[in-house]
Amino acid sequence: MKKSHKGKYKVINYKKYKGDPTNVIYRSSWELKFMIWCDKNREVLEWSSEEMYIPYKDPVQNKVRRYFPDFWVIKRDPATGKRKKYVVEVKPWRQTQPPKKYKRTTKTAIMEVETYATNRAKWDATIEVCIDQGWEFKLITERELKI
Repeated sequence: MKKSHKGKYKVINYKKYKGDPTNVIYRSSWELKFMIWCDKNREVLEWSSEEMYIPYKDPVQNKVRRYFPDFWVIKRDPATGKRKKYVVEVKPWRQTQPPKKYKRTTKTAIMEVETYATNRAKWDATIEVCIDQGWEFKLITERELKI
């Protein structure tokens, strides 16, 4: 059985964290790695974790739900010096891809289709908010984290 990588992150640069710096929860080693990067990177001016929500229509349960993106980040662009705002979601690469086609309808196949449909609905709602606010949406996977 895999060991779960969950816990509380101890923020180092309190002035950069927007929200409650004493209650920053990571739900995977990848989220922890991204938190450390945000906390230590000089180009990151502000960041928070699960401090905002975006309403979305859940296609599986057919109701409006709240999506709490993993991160919200303000970063200085090293090329221009301008501030850029990002909503960041950390996910396994396989969950960012449409599910493969199965020959039979199994529990696994159903779960993969439902997970992808829900994630896609969350991301589409987030992209709309980002466009309205002038932010950028980033999906970060193990590939970007170099894991």
